[in-house]
Amino acid sequence: MIINKLSLINFKNHSEQSFDFSPQINCFVGNNGVGKTNILDALHYLSVGKSFLGNSDLNNIRIDDTSTPLNVTDFFAIEAEIQNEEKEDIIKILQPKESKKVIKKNDKSYDRLADHIGYLPSVMISPYDSNLISDSGESRRKFLDAMISQTDSSYLFDLIQYQKTIQQRNALLKYFAKNRTFDKDSLEIYDHPISNFGTRIFEKRKDFVEKLNPIVQHFYQIISGGKEIVNVIYESHLFDSSFKELLSNSIDKDRALTYTSKGTHKDDLIFEMNGNSIKKIGSQGQQKSFLISLKLAQINRIKELTGKSPILLLDDIFDKLDDTRVSQLIELVNKESFGQIFITDTHKERTENVVRRINEESRIFEIS
Repeated sequence: MIINKLSLINFKNHSEQSFDFSPQINCFVGNNGVGKTNILDALHYLSVGKSFLGNSDLNNIRIDDTSTPLNVTDFFAIEAEIQNEEKEDIIKILQPKESKKVIKKNDKSYDRLADHIGYLPSVMISPYDSNLISDSGESRRKFLDAMISQTDSSYLFDLIQYQKTIQQRNALLKYFAKNRTFDKDSLEIYDHPISNFGTRIFEKRKDFVEKLNPIVQHFYQIISGGKEIVNVIYESHLFDSSFKELLSNSIDKDRALTYTSKGTHKDDLIFEMNGNSIKKIGSQGQQKSFLISLKLAQINRIKELTGKSPILLLDDIFDKLDDTRVSQLIELVNKESFGQIFITDTHKERTENVVRRINEESRIFEIS
C-alpha cells in the first residue's frame, strides 16, 4: 500500500496543503509549531479514521484566527490517492461542523468506520509512546486492541459488542444502587454475551502477544545491542478462571462499586527487562529502544497477518535518539521492506544527510 498523493483542507492549522509522495521515504521539516505532526495525524486518519492524539474530530477543524470573534470553518477534508496492488483507490474523509464524519472509498461511503479499519494499516512512533510505559493499563489495552483490529475485523466487532454490553451491565448496577434494589436474574442476562465476546477477545489477545514477544526481543537486540532480555507479558483475569466464574464470584464487589470489576476490560500488558518492570529499572535509552522495538514488531506482525506493509509514521524521532541510532532505525525499516515511511524533523540538513544516504528516492517537504 502506497500513498501517492495527499491533500488537506481546513485540517488543524493547514488551510490547504497537497503533497506528491515518494513510495519510499518522505520527510516533513520545519520549525516547531508549523504543523508537521498534524500531517502525520492526517495520514493516521486515513488508516483508522481518527486522530492518534486523541482529539475529537470537531476539534481538528481549522480555526480561522484572522477574524473576531474566532470563527471556526465549516469542515475539514482529507483526500488521498492510494496505490493498492495494481489499482488506485481514492480515500476521502469529510468532517462537517454540523453533521457526522463521512469516510468514502472511491466515492462510496462506508456504513461503519469498522469496515475501513485494516484497509491501510499504519504504525506511529512518536514521543507520546512513552505513555505506554508510564500510563495506566488503559493505554496499553488500547494499543493492543488497535494492533489486533488492523489485522482482524471479527476481533473489532467482538470488542465493540463487548464494550457495549459492559456499559449496559454497569448502567444496571448503577440503577440498582440509586434505587436501593437488586435483581440478580436481570444482571445475569448480560453474562452470556459478555462471556462469549470476552473469551474470544482473551484468546486472540493471548495468541497475538505470544507471537509478538519474540519479535520484540529480536528487534531490541538489533537496535540496542544490549545484553538485556525484554519481555511483553499479557495479564488477564481469564488465566485463572472462566469468564462466567469471574462474573459470578464478583457480584457482591460489583454491586458495591456499581461497575463490572473483572473481565478483559481490565487486562494489561506487562513490559519487563531482565525479569523486572522496565518502568522501574530501564534507563531512558533502554525504554526508548524497547518502545521502538515494540512498534517494529507491530509492523512485522501486521504484515505477516495481512500481507500488507503498514505505512510507518516517525514523529520527531531525532529529538529522542542520536543521529546514529536514527540512521540504524531508518536503514533497518527500509531494509526490512516495512513499507512507505513518513518522518518529521526540525533540521533539514540533518534529515537530508540521514535519508539521502539510505534512499535516493526520498522526498523532503519544507513546512512553514
